[in-house]
Amino acid sequence: MLRIEAAYKSFDGFIAVNGSHLSVEKGEVVAVIGPNGAGKTTLFNLITGQLIPDKGKILFKDENIAGLPPYKICRKGISRSFQIVNIFNRLTVFENVQIAVLSHQKKTFNLFFPAKNLAISKTRDILDSVGLIDKAGHISGTLSHGDQKVLEMAIALGNKPELLILDEPTAGMSPEETAFTLSLMKKLSGELGLTILFCEHDMELVFSIARKIMVMQQGSTIIQGNPDEVKNNRQVQDAYLGGSDECFK
Repeated sequence: MLRIEAAYKSFDGFIAVNGSHLSVEKGEVVAVIGPNGAGKTTLFNLITGQLIPDKGKILFKDENIAGLPPYKICRKGISRSFQIVNIFNRLTVFENVQIAVLSHQKKTFNLFFPAKNLAISKTRDILDSVGLIDKAGHISGTLSHGDQKVLEMAIALGNKPELLILDEPTAGMSPEETAFTLSLMKKLSGELGLTILFCEHDMELVFSIARKIMVMQQGSTIIQGNPDEVKNNRQVQDAYLGGSDECFK
């Protein structure tokens, strides 16, 4: 579904992504891990059009999408959540997701029907699937941090993606919120059949859900393989904890 070939991105001489490569098959859950500053978020920004690669290909279903604007990439079937929560704080939970659904349905410029009467059923279905239906009428800015992160995932689902990209989905969450988000990711993958690409610092979460793991260091791909291959790779161990695999246990 997604293939990155020798992607490069630099900023004023600093190479943030340095020939990185990645592949994601339909239906997989794939994690991208690496130390802080490894280039993970920059790579996600290249995939979703927030940044344009200097070189390389980003192929989504065999089409090179490198350089396309974010809205076109979104319409092709890629949605994402962000490392820092990105929601409409003054709107209700329901309205946040409803906007995404209306955008996907291309009804955002309909002058003849009030928006509040559109996409009711679909919006409720999404909120129910992520466990936020009881908070549909709450103002989004009043939610806990964990619920705001889940809401952002719900907004991404409103665009009916084939590939869902999550940038540190459990960052700042309590252990209970992290456990809920893990179960939600398993549900989205298992029950709904979504392909998921995510980056995360919680190694326990990564190794409990990811089918494949890609490791970045200084903008480059060290390895992409199954969890055991990654755990046993000496270069990965060196990048994380001086040659030990204790960080993965």
